[in-house]
Amino acid sequence: MNKLTNSEMISAAFKVLHPRELSLGNSAGSVGCALLSTTGKLYYGVCIDISSGIGFCAEHSAIAAMITAGETGIAKIVAIAEGGKVLPPCGRCREFMYEIDTANMDQTEVVLDVNHTVMLKELLPHPYHEVWGTPQP
Repeated sequence: MNKLTNSEMISAAFKVLHPRELSLGNSAGSVGCALLSTTGKLYYGVCIDISSGIGFCAEHSAIAAMITAGETGIAKIVAIAEGGKVLPPCGRCREFMYEIDTANMDQTEVVLDVNHTVMLKELLPHPYHEVWGTPQP
């Protein structure tokens, strides 16, 4: 796997950070995400903010690109807002990373700033299935 520094990950996320207005007062691109898969490929995503609540986070967008390419393992991920502020993933994104591949709990580094990362399991100590169990088909 290719290993990128936090600075390189943040710079990669900057490449897609292009805030823009959409129709009906909606917007996109005010948060950008770079995701390094366990195979060393970079995937990107941006947030889409829709007034009816059906938008999604930049992390979801990057994860969707990774899934589309046939991968599920996340080695490292970062999201940045306008001005370069690094954002931790929201609870929905944390659970999403875990549920697409449970191995992400122990293998995913989440960038919190240039000098600080934490593992996903530190941000998600009690995933949803602990309480509700694993759904049966």
